[in-house]
Amino acid sequence: MDVQNGWVALLADKLKTENSAYRIRNESISGDTSAGGIARVDGILQRYQPSIIILELGANDGLRGFPTKKIKANLQEIVRRAQQQNVKVLLLSMRIPPNYGRRYTQMFYQLYPDLATEMQIPFVPFILEDVALREKLMQHDGLHPNELAQKMILGKVWEYLKPLL
Repeated sequence: MDVQNGWVALLADKLKTENSAYRIRNESISGDTSAGGIARVDGILQRYQPSIIILELGANDGLRGFPTKKIKANLQEIVRRAQQQNVKVLLLSMRIPPNYGRRYTQMFYQLYPDLATEMQIPFVPFILEDVALREKLMQHDGLHPNELAQKMILGKVWEYLKPLL
């Protein structure tokens, strides 16, 4: 799917339509992990001096079976660095397929609300909640949403982002 058709690009268009002073910088990297996010966050904060970051990391860590404590610690470090710069953070929760086992998948999903509570940041419950089990909204890999799902994802993110603007 072309990045220009994704929910982040749709969010940029929405902000322009609403004459918002906010602008979007998409710093996501396909396949990135929370450790990769730590390695890049300082440069992003310095380069763009954002007032808000939308943090959507951890799914690739989970798909690789990384320890949930490590994933949480990595995300916590990214949030801490952003907060040190007085940057608001909106955390996007992710889930992984059930074939990773009930215990691991529950621990993985729970790390997001726990982190949000501990760091006192808003979080969006699983952004693919209304998408992931609808085959017509998913790519053939069954993990990534297709173009049809992007407006739905934007709507879910917008609901939690709007109060931060």
